[in-house]
Amino acid sequence: MRKHKLTGPSAVEERPTRFIPYGRHEIDDEDIAAVVEVLRSDWLTTGPKVAEYERAFAARVGAKYAVALSSGTAALHAAVFALKLGPGDDALTTPMTFAATANCLLYQGATPVFCDIRSDDMTIDPAKIVQKIESDYRPVHGSLRNHRTGNVLRAIIPVHYAGRPADMAAVREIADRYSLAVIEDAAHALGAQYRGSPVGGCSHSDLACFSTHPVKHITTGEGGVVTTNEAEPARRMRIFRNHGITTEARERASQERRWHYEMADLGYNYRLSDIHCALGLSQLRKLPDFLKKRSSIADKYLEKLGDVAAIMLPRCGTDCVHAWHLFVIRLRLEMLRINRDEFFARLCERGIGANVHYIPVHLHPYYRRRFGYAPGDFPAAEAASAAAITLPLFPGMADEDVARVAETVRNLALSSST
Repeated sequence: MRKHKLTGPSAVEERPTRFIPYGRHEIDDEDIAAVVEVLRSDWLTTGPKVAEYERAFAARVGAKYAVALSSGTAALHAAVFALKLGPGDDALTTPMTFAATANCLLYQGATPVFCDIRSDDMTIDPAKIVQKIESDYRPVHGSLRNHRTGNVLRAIIPVHYAGRPADMAAVREIADRYSLAVIEDAAHALGAQYRGSPVGGCSHSDLACFSTHPVKHITTGEGGVVTTNEAEPARRMRIFRNHGITTEARERASQERRWHYEMADLGYNYRLSDIHCALGLSQLRKLPDFLKKRSSIADKYLEKLGDVAAIMLPRCGTDCVHAWHLFVIRLRLEMLRINRDEFFARLCERGIGANVHYIPVHLHPYYRRRFGYAPGDFPAAEAASAAAITLPLFPGMADEDVARVAETVRNLALSSST
């Protein structure tokens, strides 16, 4: 099947040393044909492909409902809306994530409260969740209230960092103990499994949020999906994505007063078009192959870098299957003569498109200014971030590119060791 040469910022550029990006989408003739078919149809948006994509996505992860949205951020925002979080409400989450995980709460007037990570897998630490609840909240009339702000604790938002599922059994047990909702940020985790169940099946959560950005496991260009097993949150999210309007244009087409619509709530234009959904359907069919390729690349990195003492490699426990959205190494800086930023720069000089995931959310200027956070507040997340480098990993990587990345990282670590 013919592959299409990419242009723009995501393209592989020809340089004296060919640049290998950290991530890139895979588009083939089937994907293009699926999009062209919709372009020639009667419905470019709010049409039949949206519902078809939602059914296919729900089936893929084993959920009853899926709601397609315009981005992973929109998916998180819709999930917060669906559970009616708002002013005076808190939700616990991790600082080791993209800012959208926390921002989605602020959009609705709720407050993100951070808990530090486990150093071994960089996911939220259940022990820190319990510690935060016991130190900051008190039971008042059946709710947990923050004794300083008066806010009510309503939810936990674990993040499946890099594609490695968080400890969902522990998170769910805590949530049940304190009557909290659970929203999974599964933007990295399409195809991951936890204790034999697909992430997104909501076996340990109320909702799960995915992203279909070009560097994710499948792409719709931009897009997101929320899955759930409850009808009411799904209904609320479908209204929310369509300006708060209770019916969509296609549904009204068969009504006598087809012009009539009602805005029942304050919503947004977070719709995902039929064009995007057609691409998503085509990509979903290739997901097993994409996952297999990602896993194979991760295995090669683990094999080729496994004996480098100055590098800490990502691992997945026996209770889960890693989706390998990212391959994040951490440098043992005490064993190196250079810091992470210098290591990163030297990789880039050698044509390796490394990245860093993430700057902890609490250290961003907005969060420091608004909430008074400072370095040292979440030491495990800060230490992990200071040592982290994301290596290139995407299904279209050639074997020689994987070998070149591994050899470059290996040689740089060995030559820089103390």
